Amino acid sequence: MKKFLFDLFPVILFFVIFKWGQGNPEAAQALLTQYLSGFMAGGTLAGSHAPILLATAVAILASFTQIGYMLVRRKKIDAMLWLSLAIITVFGGATIYFNNPNFIKWKPTILYWCFGAALLIGQFAFRKNLIKSMLGKQITLPEPVWFKLNLSWAVFFVVMGIINLCVAFAFGLSEAAWVNFKMFGFTALMIIFAVGQSLFLSKYIKEEA
Repeated sequence: MKKFLFDLFPVILFFVIFKWGQGNPEAAQALLTQYLSGFMAGGTLAGSHAPILLATAVAILASFTQIGYMLVRRKKIDAMLWLSLAIITVFGGATIYFNNPNFIKWKPTILYWCFGAALLIGQFAFRKNLIKSMLGKQITLPEPVWFKLNLSWAVFFVVMGIINLCVAFAFGLSEAAWVNFKMFGFTALMIIFAVGQSLFLSKYIKEEA
C-alpha cells in the first residue's frame, strides 16, 4: 500500500493543486507569472489554463523529488519511475512552455502504451516475460499462465491509453472532468484489473500450496 501511494504521489499532488487552482484562479495565475513566466513561450500566461499548468509544474517537481528521495536512500528505482519522470518532464514541460494542456493530457496514454509495448516487445522479440521477472520470486506458475498474464497486462495498458484519449479529447469533456477521471477513474480501473488477475491466479496459488 505504501508503494502504491508513493508511486501515485505526483498524481495526487497534480489533482490537489489543480483543485486548489480552480478555487483560486487569480492566485494560481500569480504563482505561474512569478515563477514560470520565464519558461513560457512569450513569457505570458494566456487563457484560463492556470490551474492545470500549475498542477503540471508541481507534478514535475514531485516526480524529481521521488527519484531524489530514492537516490538519497539508496533504494532501487524501478524503470517505471524513470520512464514516468522522462515522460512527464517532456510532455509537462511542453504544456508549460506552449501554454497548452493537450500535451499533459497525452502523458498517461504515452506512459501506458510504453508499458504495453515493453511487455509485448520483451515477450515476442526477446522471449523475456517481464511480468514473470517481477513476480517470479513470489509465485510459481506454468509457462502458459505467465504468457497469458503478460499479454493481459499489455492489452490492459493499451486499452487504458485509448480510454485516456477518449476522456481527454473524444467526449468533449472539461479539463476538470479529465483530471477527476485521471485521479479516480484510472486508479479504480487499475485496482479492478489487479483484483481480477488475483482471482485468476488464486487457483494456481492454491494448487501450489
